[in-house]
Amino acid sequence: MTSEHDRSFPPALAAALAVPFDFREGDGVDFEPFPEFLPAGQATEWFRAWTGNEALSGDDFLVFGQDGTGGYAAFWLVRVGVPVAEQPLVFLGSEGEVAVLARDLGEFLWLLAAGYGPQEAAAYGPDHAAVPDRALTEVAERFAPGARRPAAEVLARAAAEFPDFEEALMEFCQ
Repeated sequence: MTSEHDRSFPPALAAALAVPFDFREGDGVDFEPFPEFLPAGQATEWFRAWTGNEALSGDDFLVFGQDGTGGYAAFWLVRVGVPVAEQPLVFLGSEGEVAVLARDLGEFLWLLAAGYGPQEAAAYGPDHAAVPDRALTEVAERFAPGARRPAAEVLARAAAEFPDFEEALMEFCQ
C-alpha cells in the first residue's frame, strides 16, 4: 500500500498520466490527473461528502484524478496485502455514478489506450465511441503487455469480479 508520506504513483500510472488527455470539445476524454495521490485527509473529506456519512474514512481509496464535474478515479484498496498496482480501479462520479473500471492497473492501462477515461467508461461503458490513443497504447505495451484486452472485456471482467460494488457503496450513504 502507499503511506501518507509516499504519495507517488506506481511507475506505470505515472507514465500513463504524463500523457495529455484530449477532451476534443466534449468528444474525447474528460480527465484531469493529479500530480500524486490525494492526501488521506482530503480523501476522507471527499468520501464523507460523497456518502453523506461523517463516520467513514476514505482509507480504502487512493484517488489519482477527476473529471470536469469532480468525479474521482481511484484505486480501491479491497485486496488485503496486495500491492497498489494489483488493486481494482474505480470511478465515483459527482452525481452518484459508480463503476469498477478495471481489475488492476495493467487492465486500466489498456482501457486508457482504447480511448476511455474513467468517466467515459463509467457513464457509457463499451458503447462509448472512443478513439484509441497511440501514446497510451505505447505505455500499456511497455508496462502491461500481458494484460492487453479490448475495452469491453476490461469492463466486463471488472464488473464480473465486483458485481456488488455499487450496492456496497450505497449502503454507506445516508
